[in-house]
Amino acid sequence: MAEYHTVYKGPEGESTQWDDIQAKLGNRPAKEPVWKPDAFEPAKEVDKQSAEQIDEKKTVEELEELEDEFGDDRALEKLRRQRMAELKAGAARPRFGSLEQIRQSEWVAQVTNAPQGVWVVAHLYKDSVQDCAILNQCLEEVARQYPATKFVKIVSTECIPGYPDANLPTVLLYRDTKCVQTLVGLRHFGGRSTSPELVAISLNRYGSVCGDEEDQEAQVRGLINRLLLERAEQQQGGGGGDSGGAAAAAQQQEDEDSDFD
Repeated sequence: MAEYHTVYKGPEGESTQWDDIQAKLGNRPAKEPVWKPDAFEPAKEVDKQSAEQIDEKKTVEELEELEDEFGDDRALEKLRRQRMAELKAGAARPRFGSLEQIRQSEWVAQVTNAPQGVWVVAHLYKDSVQDCAILNQCLEEVARQYPATKFVKIVSTECIPGYPDANLPTVLLYRDTKCVQTLVGLRHFGGRSTSPELVAISLNRYGSVCGDEEDQEAQVRGLINRLLLERAEQQQGGGGGDSGGAAAAAQQQEDEDSDFD
């Protein structure tokens, strides 16, 4: 009579304890581990806070590209709408960008009744006064750099009959129908060694006449670079010419701080 017995076999590739002992003793090769699929992991959701940390200075086009990356993100959509509103508000603001010549009959419309919130820099000048020519040249450059501010010039005696040339140049700062400050003489802007950067810095003593804080930092950096360049040129030229240069103008500006307070 035949004898029947059962031989247990585990899953394919699985080794038994006996197989492990034999493999450890070197009697048979170890079996390769059974292949198993990676454990299931649910898809990671997009970090919603990442959209809130996006640089607010990005353009509308850049924000639209990020929408494709983040998908339906309310924070990103809110930021894009806010940016578009800022751009529209900026486009609605009056823009000038030049030093405009005006006549006495235009003073009220161009200066006194300028748009609300707009700074107006009015230069009373005469072509025969050298200091006026220097300041006009600087104001033309500053007007191009800061088009949100209105820059105008008018012949002094046409604006104020009999106005003395000794008071030229004279700069009047207007805002919201009021004259905020009167600056008589080029000394308020660093003297004849002044520059567009120094003129802008001088005007900003009375408010954000020429740009915001970032612009004002750039003005200081530009002035420092100009001073370093002038010093290097003086050293290469053997120290000839005006030894003070713009450095003396900057020092004079510091000495006259009390005049602005």
